[in-house]
Amino acid sequence: MHVKKYLLKCLHRLQKGPGYTYKELLVWYCDNTNTHGPKRIICEGPKKKAMWFLLTLLFTALVCWQWGNFIRTYLSWEVSVSLSVGFKTMDFPAVTICNASPFKYSKVKHLLKDLDELMEAVLERILAPELSHANATRTLNSSIWNHTPLVLIDERNPHHPVILDLFGDNHNGLTNSSASEKICNAHGCKMAMRLCSLNGTQCTFRNFTSATQAVTEWYSLQATNIFAQVPHQELVEMSYPGEQMILACLFGAEPCNYRNFTSIFYPHYGNCYIFNWGMTEKALPSANPGTEFGLKLILDIGQEDYVPFLTSTAGVRLMLHEQRSYPFIRDEGIYAMSGTETSIGVLVDKLQRMGEPYSPCTVNGSEVPVQNFYSDYNTTYSIQACLRSCFQDHMIHSCKCGHYLYPLPRGEKYCNNRDFPDWAHCYSDLQMSVAQRETCIGMCKESCNDTQYKMTISMADWPSEASEDWIFHVLSQERDQSTNITLSRKGIVKLNIYFQEFNYRTIEESAANNLVWLLSNLGGQFGFWMGGSVLCLIEFGEIIIDFVWITIINLVALAKSLRQRRAQASYSGPPPTVAELVEAHTNFGFQPDTAPRSPNTGPYPNEQALPIPGTPPPNYDSLRLQPLDVIESDSEGDAI
Repeated sequence: MHVKKYLLKCLHRLQKGPGYTYKELLVWYCDNTNTHGPKRIICEGPKKKAMWFLLTLLFTALVCWQWGNFIRTYLSWEVSVSLSVGFKTMDFPAVTICNASPFKYSKVKHLLKDLDELMEAVLERILAPELSHANATRTLNSSIWNHTPLVLIDERNPHHPVILDLFGDNHNGLTNSSASEKICNAHGCKMAMRLCSLNGTQCTFRNFTSATQAVTEWYSLQATNIFAQVPHQELVEMSYPGEQMILACLFGAEPCNYRNFTSIFYPHYGNCYIFNWGMTEKALPSANPGTEFGLKLILDIGQEDYVPFLTSTAGVRLMLHEQRSYPFIRDEGIYAMSGTETSIGVLVDKLQRMGEPYSPCTVNGSEVPVQNFYSDYNTTYSIQACLRSCFQDHMIHSCKCGHYLYPLPRGEKYCNNRDFPDWAHCYSDLQMSVAQRETCIGMCKESCNDTQYKMTISMADWPSEASEDWIFHVLSQERDQSTNITLSRKGIVKLNIYFQEFNYRTIEESAANNLVWLLSNLGGQFGFWMGGSVLCLIEFGEIIIDFVWITIINLVALAKSLRQRRAQASYSGPPPTVAELVEAHTNFGFQPDTAPRSPNTGPYPNEQALPIPGTPPPNYDSLRLQPLDVIESDSEGDAI
């Protein structure tokens, strides 16, 4: 019951309003506030009052400026980076190994026959133009060449460059091949790849500073066109199998073999094999740091069966990564040379970013507006997967086909010259497009949690000359069941991968300016320049509320007065008498006589003299009537 009476009193107080004007409210605030400046404005004389008013205004502006700087700094979401070192038993990283050659030449030779013959003719034309001119009767597959030819560009006259086909077809009016030979025997000529659209009206030239780069890139482009038309399973069978590539395996004291590796097909390197990889399998721990507790591998890369024009590097490509991440080995891997023992000591760095709004990163990629084409491998999000998926998506929309080097979404086809004749021109334009790269970089985000493996690499010849005979005999017997040596130093690679130590570094982001920092600086500036506190701000907020309430009351009063004026203006008869007002106040059913009166008649129709009314009621306009329960509560409160 007491709570109800208290609430009624509060409600009645709100109905009454502050009860003073704007001037009285300002005077009351300046006289009672805890902020020092406004008090002096009220208490001092005219001159000091003006001085204190200016000082208060100046320091208020200074505080607002400082507050703006601090709030802007806080909203910039700056971070600070801390480095800490820990020690614990580490999970061994996933290890991906690939052969530098994606395919065995003996298995793809029939697919590359026409391309290899054309490549040999190109090399003859570059190295011995006279001899190649004498052997011009050899039949070549001109469809491959006509689609994407190599040309010679004579830029000795930059204003009028001369473009010549490598086999002597002059596109600027010269038809004599000997003339083209004389022109391009000088250093002013360079080689380029001509890429044209379907109708040949729009062509671009991809220039190279060396003929080696030109023919390598041209052959790789043509081989991509060929392999894109081969089914995936056939490509896997044409690459190096795990039982031939992995000769020996030892993890710590436990033996292992190719069955302990997961096979994936990577277009750049063919079949790749991953140790300790998967989303469901438990990661293998490393018992201790040191070489004897790491992974030891002996590999055979079969260099004698490399594709001669497709692969110019011999060795093993390897990469260390997290157990649940996809290996982008072409971008992040390293080479191990054949005929050597490569020891790789590993140190671990863990990166922890704060995320939005401090760092533009993502935990699992769910908020990234790019379809992940690597999701079929059931791996975690990475920015490399996002960037390549974004490029493949642009490739599909611009060229109507997907590139052979990246995963393909369902329902789409890989690009090839037969089905998409102008794909190379489209791919080149898209690859060189700055807008495409900026779009993908803007859409993709870094991963908030990442683990990086820092490697210390050392190499030595293996096996030594004194031991290579018996080592090759044993390895040949184990793999091929042959008493003859079937291996050679050119194809053998030995790897030792181990933790150097169990110390790991954690690089962690934290907020440079948190909420406590912001409130401390805001309060410090307010207290230093104006001697205020949080209570002063509450007082100021109270005054703002009173200002609003007075304004509302004034607007309501103005609206009432306007309605009364309109009502008086629309009333046709004389104003009511005092007796009618008293009767209307005491008798709620009273209806005034609105019948028209004749000017000759008296004030009342039946000529009856009515009694003179008594003393009129007092003027209640200056009083406020309160409900009965409120009056009772006030009386009870006074009694208490």
